[in-house]
Amino acid sequence: MATTGHGSQGPLTGVRVVELAGIGPGPFAAMLLADLGADVVRVDRPGGPVIGIDPAFDLTNRNKRSVLVDLKAESGAGQVLDLVERADVLIEGYRPGVAERLGVGPDACLERNPRLVYGRMTGWGQDGPLAGRAGHDIGYIALTGTLSMIGRAGEPPTVPANLVGDYAGGSLYLVVGVLAALQHARTPGGSGQVVDAAIVDGAAHLATMIHGMLAAGSWQDRRGSNLLDGGCPFYGSYETSDGLHMAVGALEPRFYEEFAELLGLGDEAPDRNDSGRWEELRALVADRFSTRTRAEWTEVFEGTDACVAPVLSLREAPGHPHLAARSTYVEHGGLTQPAPAPRFSATPVSVRSAPALPGADTEAVAADWGVPGLLTTGKETTL
Repeated sequence: MATTGHGSQGPLTGVRVVELAGIGPGPFAAMLLADLGADVVRVDRPGGPVIGIDPAFDLTNRNKRSVLVDLKAESGAGQVLDLVERADVLIEGYRPGVAERLGVGPDACLERNPRLVYGRMTGWGQDGPLAGRAGHDIGYIALTGTLSMIGRAGEPPTVPANLVGDYAGGSLYLVVGVLAALQHARTPGGSGQVVDAAIVDGAAHLATMIHGMLAAGSWQDRRGSNLLDGGCPFYGSYETSDGLHMAVGALEPRFYEEFAELLGLGDEAPDRNDSGRWEELRALVADRFSTRTRAEWTEVFEGTDACVAPVLSLREAPGHPHLAARSTYVEHGGLTQPAPAPRFSATPVSVRSAPALPGADTEAVAADWGVPGLLTTGKETTL
């Protein structure tokens, strides 16, 4: 189904967002706003996609529309500012100073539209000694102490894909900031402003509870030594006889009792409260799990409060009965993908359109947003 920019599409219906094409957390944040109903127009650059993936499969561009603008051309900045004048939000993920050099920095945009929320997505932030440096998720979570918590004791930290930094510490904080600033802009006397969303800030903030536990002496500042980092034997993953894995999260005593009974630990199991014998208990738990397949253990724990689940692969997850019943994953245009989240009772959200192809929606956007001066160059259309 094509995105028209009209109709009830979620709680952000009517909100207009300009996204300056980038990679990683910026596009994901814009996707989330689009999933929630915003009319997101992605400003793509001529010459192909920003990342090496077929645009038809780039799911972070679903529910959006795309126009092509060459920001290095003489008219490029003016074309973007024409969109900005009619927008509520702009999202960019350039290094500090780049947007300003291109003529679409905060000053230029807010002069054109004083109520604009200008969202900036970076790894290091807009200021500080590292602000101008290149970086990636792993470096951001390394400096904030987040990476140090992940992995087994005595082993190098485990890299958690780029979910913790880019998307949790980056995209989600940018979205929260944008929505808060949008609320302010729409109040009597409110105004637009700049939202500086740095992955290092968000990744540090995510660990607030851990810092409290550290201060209280209930968290050890070394990985693989605590309740929630795989240090304890009843919060971790174990290999089954078929080389697959089960995840155990039986933290509370009553859940642990059910877990121990179903696993068949027996009276010889060490006291779970004796951390000095955790390695002994871990070996016993591992030995028990190694006696059956993942499917067999899944059946054993099915329907119980033992807090045990099979570790599913990305391709397996959509077929799980619970996730299937909730339609946690949906298929759109032949692509299986996570459904928009969270859910709303009065303004339901959905995947409305396939990933926007670069420049495919220029004419529609120009008409809907009232932006004059549509130019056509070869097969590519540009505002």
